[in-house]
Amino acid sequence: MKISNILQSNIQSNKVVFSCELFPPKPGISLGNTKKVVRQIAELNPAFMSVTCGAGGDGSQGTIEIAKEIQVVNHVPALAHMVCASLTREKLLAELSELKSLGINNIMALRGDLPTGVTEPTGDFRYASDLVAEIHKHGDFSVGGACYPEGHPEAPTIQKDIEHLKIKVEAGCHFLTTQMFFDNNVLYNFMFRLLKNGVDVPIVAGIMPVTNAKQIARIFKLSGGTVIPPRFKAVVDRFADSPTAMKQAGIAFATEQIVDLVANGINHIHVYTMNKPDIAKSIKDNLSAIFS
Repeated sequence: MKISNILQSNIQSNKVVFSCELFPPKPGISLGNTKKVVRQIAELNPAFMSVTCGAGGDGSQGTIEIAKEIQVVNHVPALAHMVCASLTREKLLAELSELKSLGINNIMALRGDLPTGVTEPTGDFRYASDLVAEIHKHGDFSVGGACYPEGHPEAPTIQKDIEHLKIKVEAGCHFLTTQMFFDNNVLYNFMFRLLKNGVDVPIVAGIMPVTNAKQIARIFKLSGGTVIPPRFKAVVDRFADSPTAMKQAGIAFATEQIVDLVANGINHIHVYTMNKPDIAKSIKDNLSAIFS
């Protein structure tokens, strides 16, 4: 099933869409454990599951293998990530052909993180909008894209970033999934600006449950433009040194964030699971009536 149809259907019915993201193992590492993770998350009955691609596009084959495990084996619609990075037109056509053969027709088209020292993609596609347009030339795919509620870190202004998002949507992007954020007001303001600028596609709110000190350190390192609300800082300050307490607090924070989003009409929730089915299950259980 196309994710664009799932999202539109739930807009009309006012139901909440719960979806999850996971990542494939690094090249050379067995897929066995990741397949187990897929099965455990699939048991939570998400509307769809997305699988990321390695930096620089190195994990594309693993992406397709896990997408196959999601959709063909576990019967959950799969959203396969594709990144520009070093992607050639020839490689794109081969991957699209493989996805078609598996019945997978959902793609997340991204510029993607570039390898260290590289300033722009080295393949045939410079921007995600170029990739979106090319995908539509070769099949009937539902194509999603990424958005940054606080503005893309490389964009000079939020307004300029929104203008680029509009180009991506006009190229054929059917929905947008946000990067993680911790202050819901940032998302509400962002969505208002999108509508004001004529960007009117479903927005899927990406939620990152922060449950351990390693995640916290990475978030603070990469959060140059990310708003870290005082309430979140207080949670980190109080519980970071206690793994069990931090896990509970992180799940609780993500749960409360989702409740507020749904109460304010944001019905598309995408959980960045970090390949931890138990955390996704805890959130789903906490919100069983909301996600029913």
